[in-house]
Amino acid sequence: MSTQRMTRAQVPMEEMILAPGSTCQGCGAAMAARLTFKVLGPNLIRHGIPCCPDHVTKHPRAGAVFEGGGASLTGTARGLKAIGRTDVKAVAFFGDGGTYDIGLQGLSAAAERNENILVVTKDNEAYMNTGGQRSGGTPKYAETTTNPVGPNSRGKGEPKKNIPMIFAAHYVPYIATASVAFPEDLMQKVKYAKDIEGFRLILIQAPCPVGWRFDPAKTIELARAGVQAGVWPLYEIEHGTSFKLNYKPKELKPVSEYLKPQSRFRHMTEVEVNEIQAGVTANWQRLLKADEMKTVVL
Repeated sequence: MSTQRMTRAQVPMEEMILAPGSTCQGCGAAMAARLTFKVLGPNLIRHGIPCCPDHVTKHPRAGAVFEGGGASLTGTARGLKAIGRTDVKAVAFFGDGGTYDIGLQGLSAAAERNENILVVTKDNEAYMNTGGQRSGGTPKYAETTTNPVGPNSRGKGEPKKNIPMIFAAHYVPYIATASVAFPEDLMQKVKYAKDIEGFRLILIQAPCPVGWRFDPAKTIELARAGVQAGVWPLYEIEHGTSFKLNYKPKELKPVSEYLKPQSRFRHMTEVEVNEIQAGVTANWQRLLKADEMKTVVL
C-alpha cells in the first residue's frame, strides 16, 4: 500500500499538459489529468478511447475503439517488453464508459492475464462526451438524457456499478480510488502504482459541471463533499484481498450535502435521499470492517 500522502514539496514541478485545452469550465477530468501525468512524467505511451477531452499531454498517443482499449494496451506493453524498454509505461486514461461498460470485457481480459498496464479512469459518471447518457457508473436517481425525470421515471433506477470490487475479483496487484479534492492522496497513489508490475487500476472521481449541473467554481468543494459523505470513499486494494481505507473521518457528513448542489438530483424526495443515505452508511460500515481486518469484505 502507499504508506503516506505526497507532500506539496514532493510534487513534481514539470507540467506534462499542453495548455490551453478544450475542456469545459471546472472540468474534474482535466484536473485529474494534470495531477496524474505530473507524477507519471514523460516516459509513457498514453492510450485513449472515445471519451470527454481532458488535457492534451506531451506524450506519444495511441487510440482505440471502446472495446479495444484493453487489447491495445496489452500490445503496447508486450511490445515495450520485447524491445527491452522497461523504462516506458503503457498507460490508459479512460472514461467510465470505457471502464465500466463498453470497454469492460477487454480490460477484464487484460486484468485476468495480469498484463503490465496502468489504467487510470476519470469517472464523471455518464457518457458526457456524447450528451450525458447514463452509464454503469451513473448513481441511482441521477437524471441523464436517457433517464429523464417524468411521471414514469425517477432518473436512473439502478445503483452505480461497484467496479473496484469487480476488478478486485481478478486478484490484480493494485486498485485504488482517488479524488481531485485530495490531490496529495491521488498523486501518491499514482506514484506508488507507477512501478508496480502487472495490472493496476486507479479510479478518480471527476465531477462534471455540465452533466451533474452544478456551479463550475464548486468542483473541488463538491468532490470533497462526496468523499466526506462516504459516497466516494478513498481506499486501496492489493492482490484482491489486502484492503486499506485512506480517509476515515470521525463522522460522515449527510449525503444531502453532496446531492443538493447537483441539479441532476434535484427531483429526489426525502424518502429517496434517505434510501441513498442508508446504502452509503451500510457500505461505510463494511469498509470500516475491512480496514480493521485489513482484508476485502463484500
